[in-house]
Amino acid sequence: MKQEKLIGSLLIIGALGVTVPYTMLTLTFDYPDILRAESGTVLTEFHKGGTTLILTWLAFALLGLPLLIAYSLIGQNLELKKISSLKWVTTIGIVSGVVQIIGLLRWVFVVPMLATEYVSAQTPAAQASISMIFRAVHQFGGVLLGEHLGQLFTIIWTVFTAAALLKTKLIPKWIAWWGYLASFIYLLAQGELLATVIPSFPVLDIAGFVGSTLWLLWLVLVGLRFITLKTAHSNTL
Repeated sequence: MKQEKLIGSLLIIGALGVTVPYTMLTLTFDYPDILRAESGTVLTEFHKGGTTLILTWLAFALLGLPLLIAYSLIGQNLELKKISSLKWVTTIGIVSGVVQIIGLLRWVFVVPMLATEYVSAQTPAAQASISMIFRAVHQFGGVLLGEHLGQLFTIIWTVFTAAALLKTKLIPKWIAWWGYLASFIYLLAQGELLATVIPSFPVLDIAGFVGSTLWLLWLVLVGLRFITLKTAHSNTL
């Protein structure tokens, strides 16, 4: 399979792959709203989900791996097109995926233990102690790593990659601007993260959902573009 078709396939598989467990979590775990619920509520609801919920989170974490391969291959192709200073952009993209995977895997390897301990705790004091541990893990692994750094680095990768793809005429202007718009809206979702430590910080609740949805659609559009590139064009990659 030609490399450009492989890139396109990986982008589409990765984008659609993470959509499946994401949708399952919205239906079975009230995701993402539950992320800001009281710790006891989160732990109790998570425990109710059992093995199925744990495996759903595992799928959510791992089904995005094709995107990391695609990021690397896109970087290699653009470097061959003489786009300078792109290695750091590729690195940022890969790091964005890695920290998001780490953040998601807390639901697989850390939260199940805390949820079990919480629901079996014999005293309110014990539950309060477990809740505090969960809050620390949740804030660090989720808000700091997965959401803040993961999303911020994703935005940086998207903006610079869209610009490079546009410069090399691998994508039309409208797809590039789609990426810019998705990135801008996604950036507004950072306000909700800051509000977890600065309650008065302004929040646009819909930004996270709209930004991430537009971004996933952008990946699919770029993927389709790579797959449908004419052979004559692809030979110049």
